[in-house]
Amino acid sequence: MSAPLSARERAAALVEGCDHVEKLSELVERIRHGRPLRVYLGLDPTSPDLHLGHAVVLRLLQRFVEDGHDVILLIGDFTARIGDPSGRNALRPALSDEQIEANMKTYAAQAGKVLDMSRVTLRYNSEWLSKLTFSEIYKLLSLTTVAQMLDRNDFKQRFEGGVPIALHEFVYPVAVAYDSVAMNVDVELGGSDQLFNLLISRPYQIHAGQQPEICITVPLLEGIDGEHKMSKSLGNHIGLTESPNDMFGKTMRIPDSLIPRYAKLAAWWPAAEVDRLQRELGAGTLAAMDEKKRIAEEVVALYHGREAAGAARDWFERTIQRGEIPTEMPELPLAGREKLVDVIVAAGFAESKRAAQRLIAEGAVKIDGVPVTDPAARWTVAGPAVLQVGSRKFVRIVP
Repeated sequence: MSAPLSARERAAALVEGCDHVEKLSELVERIRHGRPLRVYLGLDPTSPDLHLGHAVVLRLLQRFVEDGHDVILLIGDFTARIGDPSGRNALRPALSDEQIEANMKTYAAQAGKVLDMSRVTLRYNSEWLSKLTFSEIYKLLSLTTVAQMLDRNDFKQRFEGGVPIALHEFVYPVAVAYDSVAMNVDVELGGSDQLFNLLISRPYQIHAGQQPEICITVPLLEGIDGEHKMSKSLGNHIGLTESPNDMFGKTMRIPDSLIPRYAKLAAWWPAAEVDRLQRELGAGTLAAMDEKKRIAEEVVALYHGREAAGAARDWFERTIQRGEIPTEMPELPLAGREKLVDVIVAAGFAESKRAAQRLIAEGAVKIDGVPVTDPAARWTVAGPAVLQVGSRKFVRIVP
C-alpha cells in the first residue's frame, strides 16, 4: 500500500496544468490543516449551452471533488444581469430575466457531464446580491479605486481607445468579490480571462475578516476557428450536449496547429502523451488527420460513450470523407409543404425562408444527391427522398 500524499503533493496534483495560482503556498498550508476546503466556480447563464471551453475548468473543479473538498457550483443568475466585461471590447448587451431563466434551466445537467453533481452544492448568487441595500453596495464600491479598475487590460484598452465603459461594468468584479465573501470560500476557480475578477476578491475577504481565497485559473480553449476563445456568441464552440456526429465533425474542423492543445484541454490526454504527440507531429511521423480523428473520438467518448464515439467516426468517414449518403437519418413528414424552402426550414436546416433561399443559391442543397439551385423550387418528389444541406445535414422526407 502506497503512502498517502503530502499536502504539497496533493496541492501540486490539484493545480497541474493550471496557468496561475495565487498562492500555491497558501493552498499547501490549508490542505495541511486537514479540513476540507470550500471551493467554488461561478458560471453566468449568458447562453443556454455549456461547451468544451467550460469543461476545462469544470474538470479542475471535479479534481477538488475527488480530493474530498466542499465544492460549490455557483450559478450567477444575478451577475448575469450586470454582464461580465472580461475580454470584451464593447458593452455587453443586457439580458432579460426571461433569457437568464431559460438559459440556466439545464446548467446543472450539462455540468453533470463533467462533475459528480451528487457531491456538489448548487447555489445562486441572487441569494445574497439581490438583498444588498444601496448603503451596503457603496461601502463595497469604496474598497476599489477607479485606477485599479483601469489597470485591468480590457478596461484599459477600451478607455485608451475611446470605447465607452458603463459604470455598472465596474460593479461586476465587486459583485463577484462579494460572492466569495458571502460564501466564505477558500478557493475560487476560473478561466485565465477571469484572473482580475478572482484576485479582487482577496482584499474584500480580508476586509470582512476572512482568509483571502486562493485564486486558480486554467488556460482558455480556442474555438474551432483557431483564433478566438471558444464562445457560443462567436459560433466557434462545441457544446457539451451536441450530438455525437456534430461533436465529432466540429472537432475535425480545428486547425492542425491546435491538435496538441485539444488533446490536452478537450480530450484530457496526459501531459506525457501530449508532449509525444507534439514531437511526432512536428517530426512528420504522425499524420495530422489520423490524430485529429483520435482526438475527436476521445472527445465524443467523454460525453456520449465509446460506442457512440466509434459510430460518429464511422459516420464522418463515410459521409464527409467519402461523400456517401448515410443509411440512417431522422425522418420528416412532408405534411403538405409545397416549397423547398419550407421543407428546409421545417427540417431545422435554416432559420428562415430567406436563409434557406441563400443556401439553395449557394449550391448547398441536394435532393437524393442531385443539387438544386433554384430558390423558388417546389418539392415534387413523389416518394421518400433524402434532403441534404451542406456536407453534414441529412433528413429523409416522407410524403
